[in-house]
Amino acid sequence: MNQMQKNAHLVFGIFGNVTALFLFLAPMITFWRIIKTKSTEQFSGIPYVMTLLNCLLSAWYGLPFVSKNNLLVSTINGTGAGIEVIYVLIFIVYAPKKEKTKILGLFAFVLTFFAAVALISLLALHGNTRKLFCGFATAVFSIIMYGSPLSIMRTVITTKSVEFMPFFLSLFCFLCGTSWFIYGLLGNDPFVYVNNGFGSFLGALQLILYFIYRKNKGKGKGENEIKSTSAVSVELGLPDKPNTNGAQNSHV
Repeated sequence: MNQMQKNAHLVFGIFGNVTALFLFLAPMITFWRIIKTKSTEQFSGIPYVMTLLNCLLSAWYGLPFVSKNNLLVSTINGTGAGIEVIYVLIFIVYAPKKEKTKILGLFAFVLTFFAAVALISLLALHGNTRKLFCGFATAVFSIIMYGSPLSIMRTVITTKSVEFMPFFLSLFCFLCGTSWFIYGLLGNDPFVYVNNGFGSFLGALQLILYFIYRKNKGKGKGENEIKSTSAVSVELGLPDKPNTNGAQNSHV
């Protein structure tokens, strides 16, 4: 990279860190509610555990001995992993026994899987092979995380209402994906720009849906549709609705 590319690479990496941090912190409203009520109600802890795995893999991939010039990927995903661990632990503390056991098991699996990837890449692989191995693992889970808003987008189309898809969260999803997409392009790293390009595309679709149905906000088709997305409204700080499984929309 020439100096101009290096500067642009740094700028988009820093901007990506800022937008990603906003997305990682978005569920704080949900967990403040859980702490206040001392109950996880009917929220799901699975999204937070899976996001933790994605953050751990991405942070590992960004380390200099795995891939070069991606330290900013490690900083934000390392921060995100710390935030997700806090979310998961809070969820485990307040979850009912059956849910607690399930999330503890998934949490153990995530840590074991990450440890296996890290040890294999560190002890058995070297150079470009190590980068490819870690990159593929990271890309798969990044795409899965970016695909999480698809259910919300389906609800918007079904109800013709954007009540449960707040504009600023959709905007930051788009900005985050786009920032890391450009960052990956400038660094010529397909394991960064392919999955984040997918995230940028989904973020753009959310914004398009928002502008198509923005005048229908609060005018969903019926009670069932509202119930199906009520936990999303709680997570994003909207007025309380009847509870269903929680959903998370964040990633780098």
